[in-house]
Amino acid sequence: MTAPPGSPTRITLVGRPGCHLCDDAREVVRRVADDTVTGWVELSVDDDPDLLARYSEQVPVVLVDGAQHDFWRVDEQRLRRALAGGGHRRWGRPGR
Repeated sequence: MTAPPGSPTRITLVGRPGCHLCDDAREVVRRVADDTVTGWVELSVDDDPDLLARYSEQVPVVLVDGAQHDFWRVDEQRLRRALAGGGHRRWGRPGR
């Protein structure tokens, strides 16, 4: 789930087990992360009460550099642009 050592973790996928949209999102995130040598991590809303309260109705949620980027469906090209510095919609930071 992570890029080679030294690559920053920039993408967080928040989902839950058994979620077919999460499975689809994971494949997009994995492909983009591998192509761009970007670190990523996957978290489950079911393992964290704060994530559950914030994102339970939106999973899967993708964060880029800590800001909410997408939910439900991940647009591969938009994710690539965000990682390249092309900007992305900011939904707010976790914990706010």
